[in-house]
Amino acid sequence: MTAAERPRPAADRDSAAWWRALRRHEFTLQRCDGCGTLRFPARDLCARCRSEVWSWTAGCGTGRVVSWVVTHQVVHPAFADEVPSTVLYVALDDAPGLYCWGGLTGAGPDALRSGLAVRAVFTDVDDELTLVLWRPEAAQVA
Repeated sequence: MTAAERPRPAADRDSAAWWRALRRHEFTLQRCDGCGTLRFPARDLCARCRSEVWSWTAGCGTGRVVSWVVTHQVVHPAFADEVPSTVLYVALDDAPGLYCWGGLTGAGPDALRSGLAVRAVFTDVDDELTLVLWRPEAAQVA
């Protein structure tokens, strides 16, 4: 199965700028223009001040592993060659309570532990889609 036949994330009004930034290999976060609160994933309303006005700002693209799951079953035929796969839940260093998820790269799941420092890396699936993966910081992988 080709990359074009795989299920794809749907960009909407709130997240379209995120997907465009990923194409440029930029890690960005939504910032409320009313109170300055960072948020991820993108949404149309600030949970803190209820403002509907927001912009995008560069994120540092680093964080710490909170949790992860290793999938051993094929959940879709398009991804059969990627099993087992590991998805990380990462607390972003940009702001407390801000989390992002993404696949693991650069190490196997045996290297993972809660609190492990990771950095966002970008994988170009094709000419239209780039995804975020998380790579453990080299000094922390044994």
